Amino acid sequence: MFNYTQLDPQKVTFYGIAPLADLPNGERLFFEIEDKPIVIFNIAGQIFAIGDLCTHDDGPLGDGDIEDHNIVCPRHGAEFDVRTGQVKMMPAVQDIPAYPVRIVDNVIEVGIPSD
Repeated sequence: MFNYTQLDPQKVTFYGIAPLADLPNGERLFFEIEDKPIVIFNIAGQIFAIGDLCTHDDGPLGDGDIEDHNIVCPRHGAEFDVRTGQVKMMPAVQDIPAYPVRIVDNVIEVGIPSD
């Protein structure tokens, strides 16, 4: 399972990433948590976080175009839903991680599953 957005919050460690004001509508932020490359998107005022690694060839995904709620891999055109991490178009066949996001005191926090 890669859609961690549905995990019990008690099984997730949240990390403060940036003030919400640093991510205006239509923008994205890149960062790493626990050696995991992650990208956060603001799509129409909703914040989403996914792994920044295409499962097709392990290339970077975060610079791809956003179409509705799908990100298109800039290398070979695989598509993933940023809400769930679900693969939507080949050549990828495996989902990517989708992480829970919350806003606390106007700071974006991203959750990583606890071990």
